[in-house]
Amino acid sequence: MTDLIRLTAAELAAKIHSGEVSSVEATQAHLDRIAAVDPAVHAFLYVDAERALQAAKAVDEEVAAGRAPVSPLAGVPVAVKDVLATQGSPTTCGSKLLEGWIPPYDATVTRKLLEAGTVILGKTNMDEFAMGSSTENSAYGPTRNPWDLDRIPGGSGGGSAAALAAFEAPLAIGTDTGGSIRQPGAMTGTVGVKPTYGTVSRYGLVAYASSFDQAGPCARTVLDAALLHEVIAGHDPMDATSVDTPVAPVVAAAREGARGDLSGVRVGVVRELVGEGHQPGVLASFEAAVRQLRDLGAEVVEVSCPSFDLALAAYYLIAPSEASSNLARFDAMRYGLRVGDDGAHSAEEVMSLTREAGFGPEVKRRIIVGTYALSAGYYDAYYGSAQKVRTLVSRDFDAAFGQADVLVSPTSPVTAFRIGEKVDDPVAMYQVDLCTIPSNMAGNAAISVPSGLSDGLPVGLQIFSPALQDHRGYKVAAAYEAARDAAQGGSLIHRVPELEVSH
Repeated sequence: MTDLIRLTAAELAAKIHSGEVSSVEATQAHLDRIAAVDPAVHAFLYVDAERALQAAKAVDEEVAAGRAPVSPLAGVPVAVKDVLATQGSPTTCGSKLLEGWIPPYDATVTRKLLEAGTVILGKTNMDEFAMGSSTENSAYGPTRNPWDLDRIPGGSGGGSAAALAAFEAPLAIGTDTGGSIRQPGAMTGTVGVKPTYGTVSRYGLVAYASSFDQAGPCARTVLDAALLHEVIAGHDPMDATSVDTPVAPVVAAAREGARGDLSGVRVGVVRELVGEGHQPGVLASFEAAVRQLRDLGAEVVEVSCPSFDLALAAYYLIAPSEASSNLARFDAMRYGLRVGDDGAHSAEEVMSLTREAGFGPEVKRRIIVGTYALSAGYYDAYYGSAQKVRTLVSRDFDAAFGQADVLVSPTSPVTAFRIGEKVDDPVAMYQVDLCTIPSNMAGNAAISVPSGLSDGLPVGLQIFSPALQDHRGYKVAAAYEAARDAAQGGSLIHRVPELEVSH
């Protein structure tokens, strides 16, 4: 590896802005890394080297002219999950149904990245339409975990997380509907953040489940995630669910936390998210992390959120119900794949043939479940009841945050499993999201930070914050990260095994 790809985003930005390193050099180093290792990892679906280098050159010209950078991350490369629209570049959502689709507009998150001077390297692989927990459901093949290429990198945003762990990008954007940023973060030894729902625009984010979907930052350090968070967050009139409130001071909180003092902070351990179903190594890592928080001065208490036991089942009724509505737009009439358009088939037949050919099995499964849950005679028993559970989850969070400033749990009950191990068992796959789903149900913020290794595979510590108080999680995560690195002799991410490179 070159020194440039090992730098944090904050370190790289400082070197670019001082003129010590050019953005073109940094961008080319990451493009070279992608060319070398991505044939093995398959983190990217699309790389736009020409456009990336043009963007980098523009930043270098501003630096050479003595003008202040437009943002703290100007000139730093970033990878974008292929569920966000990028004008002039393919957006497939990991599906054959959108193969070759070139959006005529940018998602708000994409636009904010460009306005901040970041350099978009390309689009990352994902479970089709963000439906999955392993990135095995991509129509373009699975992404592999850089820690062990026989294992999954988590999902649905495994491409973004794997790109970070493989040092193909210093920053990435993911989306989190039921844990799709945090769970891949835990499984790849990286940092993943689900911001408070509504604080990052969903305009241009191809919808899976609109009341859950939330874009957020992926990075290798807490500070890098905070810097990216502040770039993409903010009110957007193009998104009806966007919250018109100031962006939480996450960068200041991360810097404060890194000083290592959590005196006066009360941390609540969620009883229902620790125990049965968790691998022993995951529990051991979590218990060690809690002890570390206590050593940093935090007061640790146990809290109970009884409805969390019902959250997984409720989520897998509500989210597919929303998906059955959202994915109805893929009708072969306006854009994307079209099968049977030979004059011999009716519009209805073309629509049916296209969906049969274009949607993968997991997407079909969730559409069927969602349509059933919304059907006459079953709506109240299934969808209606699940929404009541959602209310109970929110109430449990409110009660728990009355006892603690932040809540903690393992991010995932298991470490990265082998590719193919759970693909034929949907229920086992869904249970991987056990710890992450509650915060999507309630809409509050959550962050996953690496907490060590179990049998050589990364484990994540999850920190929940109240809605609009995202900075609380950043402070605790940064304090823990600094203490962990000091105790373990350096950053966890630099222990990822070196990958075989192509020639």
